[in-house]
Amino acid sequence: MGLTYPKTSFYSISGNVGINWRTTHRSSFQCPHYFCFLLYWRSKYLYLKRLMLPLLKLDLEAKKTQLMWYAFDIKEPTVCGITSLGMDHTEILGDTLGQIASHKAGIFKPKVPAFTVPQPPEAMDVILERAKELMVPLEVTEPFDRKQITGLKLGLSGDHQFYNAALAVSLCRCWLQRTGNWGEKYQNHFQDSNLPDEFMRGLSTVHFPGRAQIVHASSPNSHCSEIMSKNCGELTFYLDGAHSPESMEACAKWFSNAVEIPSNLPFEVENADELSENSHILHKGNTLGQFEKSFKRILLFNCLDVRNPHILLPRLVNTCASSGIHFSRALFVPNMSKYSKVISGASVISSDLHGIDLSWQFNLQRIWEKITHGKEITSPIEKDFKIDSKEIVPPPEFLNDNSHDCFARSAVIPSLPLAIKWLQDCVKQHPSTRLQVLVTGSLHLVGDVLKLLKR
Repeated sequence: MGLTYPKTSFYSISGNVGINWRTTHRSSFQCPHYFCFLLYWRSKYLYLKRLMLPLLKLDLEAKKTQLMWYAFDIKEPTVCGITSLGMDHTEILGDTLGQIASHKAGIFKPKVPAFTVPQPPEAMDVILERAKELMVPLEVTEPFDRKQITGLKLGLSGDHQFYNAALAVSLCRCWLQRTGNWGEKYQNHFQDSNLPDEFMRGLSTVHFPGRAQIVHASSPNSHCSEIMSKNCGELTFYLDGAHSPESMEACAKWFSNAVEIPSNLPFEVENADELSENSHILHKGNTLGQFEKSFKRILLFNCLDVRNPHILLPRLVNTCASSGIHFSRALFVPNMSKYSKVISGASVISSDLHGIDLSWQFNLQRIWEKITHGKEITSPIEKDFKIDSKEIVPPPEFLNDNSHDCFARSAVIPSLPLAIKWLQDCVKQHPSTRLQVLVTGSLHLVGDVLKLLKR
């Protein structure tokens, strides 16, 4: 539990997907839709591994929409579950929570037990009605109370994971019961309100790359002491593939908590409650001068054009601000990944930037500037951008908090590799600067960053 798919298996099965799809669609070959490809891949992997419990997540459950004709329907599942619903995939599932819930509840089968978590009333009404129609015994699982799992640290960060963990336990318990694998050992544990060791181990070791993931990219010459090593990297990436309003809020809460000044620093922090975009740790005495860091929190952002950045960006900024966390700067970049092809991490990244359409990134920058300045930016901010210019990346003074340039808070960089290199160069040129970079808005963007960092 909590293991990721190995790359070798991914590439091998991906090749077979293409071959099989061509064989069955000779007359008019088209690549399978992205979600259908993932569903086919997961099913093939589970089959090859002969896994006893084929747990499938249907990304676009489960009514017979146009997309689902490409997939398959599980006629007799052991148990069904619906996680927290939000405004995601609205271009396909509908633009209201009721419509989305109607699609999600399509996984229900007559008289098959189902579980969900507390939902907004509009969504819950639809789920309950569908369960009633099919005579589904539906249970609403409440989130774990921290007292229930004393001594356990969930492998995935964020308060919303207490909902996911409770739902996962309910699903596993039901599966064990209905398949005859429920013995006295498990029965006694649940009667005592304690989770079995196997459950505890799974919840604590689960790993989901790109979701609430922290990657330290410190320089080899860092002189951090052991007590500071966890929170001391000159360049730290906080990665979360949030791309809906609800997940963006959860991401902002996680990030705000993750970048808080740790209480066990070996020096006193003055005016800690006023730390913001220019956060600067001040300490008494000179013995720990090497730890004095200028905090710069930077947003590295992109989202697909089917998302609504007018909702996503304000939700992120306002949620962080409510915890006293503010961004010094924002960088907007295009993704590297494309739906149309699968490439390995060793693939050569083209250095030819001509022909790149950055209009979406400049649109994101306009929205950001309106949020940070409180007014519309009327002049075309891309008019001075030239792909051949030496100033294709921001100048070093871009990080200078005293700059009075009205666009000093954001920049568009034409490629992600350039943006990563610029961040790495910044910490090399400014040893006293500590960059905390939140990467969010797109799972594709997060995956690209992990690939570039070789993680």
